[in-house]
Amino acid sequence: MTDTPAPAIPASPASPAAAERRTTYLGLWRSVPRELGFLLLALPLALVSFTVVLTLFSTGLSLLAVFVGVFLVIGALIVARAFGTLEMARLEWAGRPAISRPLWTRAGDAVGFWPALLRVLANGHYWLHLLHAIVVNFLVSLVTWTITFTWLTIGLSGTTYWIWDAFVPDGDRGDFWLYRVVLGWFSPDAVPAVERALEPGVLENLFFLLVGLFFLASLPLVTRGFTLLHDVIGRSMLGAWRSEFLQREVADLSASRGAALVAEDQSLRRLERDIHDGPQQRLVRLQMDLASAERRLETDPDGARRLLGEAMQQSRDTLEELRALSRGFAPPILQDRGLVAGLASLAATSAVPVRVSTDLDPAAALPPEIERNAYFVAAELLANVAKHSGATDSVLHSALRQSEDGGRWLDITVTDNGRGGAALVPGHGLAGLADRLRGLRGVLTVDSPAGGPSVLAAHIPVPPPAHPPLI
Repeated sequence: MTDTPAPAIPASPASPAAAERRTTYLGLWRSVPRELGFLLLALPLALVSFTVVLTLFSTGLSLLAVFVGVFLVIGALIVARAFGTLEMARLEWAGRPAISRPLWTRAGDAVGFWPALLRVLANGHYWLHLLHAIVVNFLVSLVTWTITFTWLTIGLSGTTYWIWDAFVPDGDRGDFWLYRVVLGWFSPDAVPAVERALEPGVLENLFFLLVGLFFLASLPLVTRGFTLLHDVIGRSMLGAWRSEFLQREVADLSASRGAALVAEDQSLRRLERDIHDGPQQRLVRLQMDLASAERRLETDPDGARRLLGEAMQQSRDTLEELRALSRGFAPPILQDRGLVAGLASLAATSAVPVRVSTDLDPAAALPPEIERNAYFVAAELLANVAKHSGATDSVLHSALRQSEDGGRWLDITVTDNGRGGAALVPGHGLAGLADRLRGLRGVLTVDSPAGGPSVLAAHIPVPPPAHPPLI
């Protein structure tokens, strides 16, 4: 079983609320429940992984002489991988960006039981997961859990001390008050002054309240800092290596190139078939009618006139078919006025009523190849609505957004109120459109439950603008 990553659906643009959660104190508080849950579960899970993996690994090392130990060592590596995958999933749940998974198997690896065991021993990722489970994660979790638990306990107990202090017997307290120790350390002369204003018990409650409020107020900084620490460690030890990113990049480029070639070949074949079955046949018929009319000009003028009328109709029909075929190419309005105007003109000629909405700036310049492909994709999506959906209304929306990794994506979305049931069936229109988008390194998403509505969205990456050469 290979670990080839599926095409990722581009992330939605970061909303202002999301930006606030990343940059403001209130946003830090919104993340506290998830980060606190992550940190408080870290030590129990680290103890389990430490115990299980270390037991398997140490037992396997002690039994290597009888060969059974090899299987125990391999088992320890596999279990360590499972705990590492769980840690990456927990980090995602805590709100951290997804960590790219390692390549556990590669294309061309030998198939079989023994080759699979040897791959486990030879793969460095397994040993890093093992080191993470029995050393790094255990020590880091011990420190972060202890500090987080202590921080939370002091914050909660300090802010509620005035409630349960009355029910706690004084015991051997004597004349010892904690506020005197702390305040006296800063300013010994301040202790008699504050005690003249308030009773020692009230001052002690107030002191604990202030301490508790301080610890609670700083809790988001503690949880965010420790979660980031776990994220950095997990990303460096559990995630894919840079070389694997390059391998995936090469594989994606090869797949994209192949998909683009297949889509282009299918488009050319379809265009050739459409021209042969449509305009070419009409032009042959037109030629025959004109030749027949020429022969009848002197002997049968009325018949020749009738044939010329039929020829005129044939020419009009041929022109309409050529116009329909030319929708797969960039129209002049796209080149002259840009994508926004091109999509509006496309919607105006649709057989199904189309409402157009856009977040694009009409003055924004996009690469010509991106505009042409976006126009073609929109035309195909609207044609699919007209042919198969049975819809009476549709919406064409376009937007240019910034992704979290800094890239730009052009989204073309068509929503209709039809019967639904659209799917990516091999050999059909939507599958060919998906191949075309894959050639652009884009993605086609289809959400079309039975009964509708259907939402088909094309996500096209927009390359950064070319910078002029430095002189």
